[in-house]
Amino acid sequence: MHARYDAAFSQLPAALQAALSPILNDADFHAVITASQVESLKQATGMSDRELAFALLPMAAACSLAPISKFYVGAVARGVSGNLYFGANMEFLGAPMQQTIHAEQCAVTHAWLRGEKALASITVNYTPCGHCRQFMNELNTGIKLAINLPGRQAATLGDYLPRDLEIKTLLMDEENHNLSLANADELTLAALDAANRSHAPYSHAYSGVALEAEDGSVYSGRYAENAAFNPSLPPLQAALILMNVSGKDVLRTRRAVLVETEDAVFSQWDATQATLHALGCTQVEQVQI
Repeated sequence: MHARYDAAFSQLPAALQAALSPILNDADFHAVITASQVESLKQATGMSDRELAFALLPMAAACSLAPISKFYVGAVARGVSGNLYFGANMEFLGAPMQQTIHAEQCAVTHAWLRGEKALASITVNYTPCGHCRQFMNELNTGIKLAINLPGRQAATLGDYLPRDLEIKTLLMDEENHNLSLANADELTLAALDAANRSHAPYSHAYSGVALEAEDGSVYSGRYAENAAFNPSLPPLQAALILMNVSGKDVLRTRRAVLVETEDAVFSQWDATQATLHALGCTQVEQVQI
């Protein structure tokens, strides 16, 4: 079990500890609980889907990186597949505040990057801010998404924020922008694949980032654009989400590549380079198509 989970795990009910322990101790555990594992946990504990998600919130919050606020927020996203995905807020010392990732953004993006096609619900230990409500409003399940909060009846995103969008694709829909590169290395190809699957229906500024960890493993992230603009999540933050929830130290990123469209109305380059430099990674490359 990753050390980050120790304190939260010790506070779980005994039955949940016993059932969850083999999952957490699996070397391949990367903050995802599969549908079959969810069913096993429910049978072992007698919990419902809602109760289990609430019980797991402290485990999700254990993934939080909050050196500035010291405020640890957890989120558990349930995909239509039945899988559960952990998410947590992430802050980066030395980087501008707007580079911060909210727990809901983290859980949604985590599920998206793992291949989930749509979300059924999201459980959070604090009420989603307007920023996150607007971010979730971009999802293909949109206003039907169930929002579960402690001490409140289940509600939908539509109860918090109506949607009126006139675009053909929504976040988590399949996308392929048919961008291509010749003679690219593995890291660049991972960033290219992310750019091809990015969600940018308003600007068409497709972009993806791939990060190489110190052990050589690669984590890629896609741009997730939003109708309200500000809640858009840059591709670097998406890659950092996947790296963090996988248990890797984001301060030990060895190399990074940004792939983006050359004729776009804006570039992710300056923010990507500056944030990675703040995290100690100076080997950063930009590839424009």
